Amino acid sequence: MKIAVIGSCMVDLIAYTDTVPKAGETLVANEFAMGCGGKGANQAVAASKLGADVLMMGRVGDDAFADKTLANFQEYGVSIEHVTKVPGVSSGVAPIWVDADSQNRILIIPGANMHLLPSDIDAAADQLKQCSMIILQLEIPLETVYAAIEFGNSNGIPVLLNPAPASTELDIDYACRCDYFVPNETELEILTGMPVENEDQIAAAASSLLAKGLKNLIVTLGEKGALWMHGDERTHVTAPTVSAVDTTGAGDGFIGCFAAQLAAGADVETALGRAVSYASHSVTGKGTQTSYATADEFAQWQS
Repeated sequence: MKIAVIGSCMVDLIAYTDTVPKAGETLVANEFAMGCGGKGANQAVAASKLGADVLMMGRVGDDAFADKTLANFQEYGVSIEHVTKVPGVSSGVAPIWVDADSQNRILIIPGANMHLLPSDIDAAADQLKQCSMIILQLEIPLETVYAAIEFGNSNGIPVLLNPAPASTELDIDYACRCDYFVPNETELEILTGMPVENEDQIAAAASSLLAKGLKNLIVTLGEKGALWMHGDERTHVTAPTVSAVDTTGAGDGFIGCFAAQLAAGADVETALGRAVSYASHSVTGKGTQTSYATADEFAQWQS
């Protein structure tokens, strides 16, 4: 079944450094890499590398970064019929610093991503109606996110919302209309205003959203795995122990894998287990999309 990813396209500018510079300080970094990213694009590529049929909807600028993004989608088999250039606007870019502990710090410059409009959802209605899931993030205008949720609800298409980067402007009532809501711990704290220092606190914060009618809330917990809550049920999926090199894009790999598994017919718990393992595998390699395994590579790693 086809997956529609409606979201951001970025080019990642990654610096690997022992220490992130302080204000006014200049340091020499160890290594630089440039790759295609953006939460939407990452999730689309991860799902496609695992064998899913993926339609991407996004906007790029009219610069060299745009050509790189489009070629990258084509290389990974992602449909780009609805990824178009915006004249006179830069593509989105994301400068990323990765320190010696493999932790990342990211700046997002949205550029053309903010030109993906609600009217674009209507324009792609025929293709979207053929999809088994719609995946969303918050690197595009909120009005477009809301329009996509309404479209999914009206047409019986399950919607997954990854509220990243977290925004207090997000209408929680809209979020609770999604079939799957997938924040990390920090995003859950920002969106609920509740502490998330331990699993019980995380569950309490999650419960506040379930009480508003949310069907499934999945909190990604990094090296601790993921917590799935639905109704009165709580399931904690643990992550395998790995040696992390670069955690950039692990959450996007999780969502791409989870969606691909659901589209292939897996139940939620099975999809979660595979997604946690897939995200864990991704942190053992550098970069974002370049660290995502294909279906064969992932199967070999798990064996």
